[in-house]
Amino acid sequence: MMKLRQKISGGFRSVEGAEDFAVIRSLLSTARKQGWDILQALASPPDRLSADLKIA
Repeated sequence: MMKLRQKISGGFRSVEGAEDFAVIRSLLSTARKQGWDILQALASPPDRLSADLKIA
């Protein structure tokens, strides 16, 4: 994955923030690899992603 930005401290303010960042980056990576519309993937509920965004 490409590097977005690195703070001087090199870390996150909380564990929850790091986990949220990892989930979003994973979703974006999967959406890109599967050819999904990225904005639709971000706006969709997680349980609907596999059904709604698959390419026919």
